[in-house]
Amino acid sequence: MRALPLLAASVLAASAADDKKPIVAVYDLNDPVTESGKAAPSLFGGFDMDASRPLTTFDITRSLEKAAADPQVKAVVLDVAGSGLGLDQIQEVRRRLLAIRTAGKDVWIYSESLGNGTAILGSAANHFTLLPEADCEFSGIHAESMYFKGLLDKVGVQADVIHIGDFKSFGENYYRTGPSEPAQQQEEKLIDSIYNTIVKDVAAGRKLPEAKVKELIDRGELTAAEAKQEGLADDLLYRTTFNAKIRETYGADAEYKHDYQLPERDGPEITGMMDIIKLMFSADKKSKSRKDYVAVVALDGDISDESIAPVREEILKLRKDEKAKALVLRVNSPGGSALASEVLWEATSQWKSSGRPFIVSMGGVAASGGYYVSSGADRIFAESGTITGSIGVVGMKFVVGGAMEKLGITSHVTQRGKNAGAMSMTHAFTPEESDLIRKSMTRVYGTFKQRVIDGRKDRLKGDLEPLAGGRVYSGEKALEIGLVDEIGGLAEAIDYAAKQAKLETGEAKLVPEPKSAFEGIFAKKHDKDKDDDELVRAASAPAPSAQLRQNLMQSGLLSTLPAPARAGVDRLMSRMDAFQHTEVLLLGPDLKVAP
Repeated sequence: MRALPLLAASVLAASAADDKKPIVAVYDLNDPVTESGKAAPSLFGGFDMDASRPLTTFDITRSLEKAAADPQVKAVVLDVAGSGLGLDQIQEVRRRLLAIRTAGKDVWIYSESLGNGTAILGSAANHFTLLPEADCEFSGIHAESMYFKGLLDKVGVQADVIHIGDFKSFGENYYRTGPSEPAQQQEEKLIDSIYNTIVKDVAAGRKLPEAKVKELIDRGELTAAEAKQEGLADDLLYRTTFNAKIRETYGADAEYKHDYQLPERDGPEITGMMDIIKLMFSADKKSKSRKDYVAVVALDGDISDESIAPVREEILKLRKDEKAKALVLRVNSPGGSALASEVLWEATSQWKSSGRPFIVSMGGVAASGGYYVSSGADRIFAESGTITGSIGVVGMKFVVGGAMEKLGITSHVTQRGKNAGAMSMTHAFTPEESDLIRKSMTRVYGTFKQRVIDGRKDRLKGDLEPLAGGRVYSGEKALEIGLVDEIGGLAEAIDYAAKQAKLETGEAKLVPEPKSAFEGIFAKKHDKDKDDDELVRAASAPAPSAQLRQNLMQSGLLSTLPAPARAGVDRLMSRMDAFQHTEVLLLGPDLKVAP
């Protein structure tokens, strides 16, 4: 009669022993890490049937925070051979790794190359290992802006641009072949700030003088052996030997977890039609939170009617959710439509009227319209390398009449009203149309500045106008002048929001729950008759980029371009489509800084 209780006790004891096994959390950071969990479709790619979804910044930061606090976790291992992280994400992950080190745990990093990003991450590790023949290009910052005037000339497209603010440089990429003097000045300052941050972080982590780090950067070429000798890395091992060393250190009994505190990413298994039918009926089901929580909503990419609609909807839904005690808006956007920026700003003001905390976490860029929607926050967090500011206005439209002519397309205009055709994409602005657009832009600029003044109040360091005019800042400089409140990432923003909301656990949720592109096919469409908060949009017109895309495909130009140039053209055409209904834009400079 005693056998069963004894057996049960032994099973429980074995289970408890398993629960106390040491854990080594393993992270593969080679793929891009997104903000919203949505894989961005390429304009030149086909439909993605993948049912998995990418990792998010939210996933990674929350997992690393839990690893730091979990006594079972003895170490974390990061594979960053081809890191898909942006500079802001690298800086956030670095802080989480330093917190893990402070908690007395080990941080192991393996990379087959040494560049800015891997050097920054490696500076937080106590075991930073390179491939013995690693490609070491720790040689500083190369920021490259592409100018498309020549390409647009070839296909018969003209960018007609009006600026408010001497430093408002967006659009130059489309009507110039190089930067204006003000644009070059602010780019130099921005790159200086980011470069100094990289030097400072690496020097502090590797316990090297900053002058020594700059000297190593200026060498331009290091071997892996030299990188180790100079203190940039701890060891040189092949991957198999690196793996064996970790297993030897923590033993065969340790759990090596590749999914430690990470969400399920593989999505539903699709083996036949019944699985698809099941997905159709389950795709829109949402589980309501039973606990109070911090809601995290991501604004990722250019601001347009289409892109802000789901963000606005989520914020207004959360306002009605009594369990959502604070809102963190994660902004990774260079801006876009002035009108769409105002529409989203109004949604954040509706949230603020509920009396609950509103916090902004800036990603790699939160400039112009991205800053507009952030300006009303109770507190703004930015990374030192975040690109922000760009408080100014640009008026712009793409004139595709020449491209249409090349394709044999002609048009006939019938117009009533002198300026009714101002937004026609077949001709440039007339002088009268240009004056009208400029007046509208001046009003928008005044509203933009007032939003910032009302939101920032006495946190601004001095008058706003000398800080505006389209000037762009790094997060570090923005902190000095009062445009942001604190250097920190998404994790710091969530923790601050939780404290302000008096939440004990700091429970947080990314909403909406990320889904793969395949699952998104079955998402329920909004019912305008049942949703009072439905965003009213102008009727969609044929995408103006269609003619440009067709012309490029026929010419064979795309196949000759390197990947960064193809990405730039991709972005160009996306903006042509996004801004076809608006001439007044809040967009920051089109500058890409490789980590």
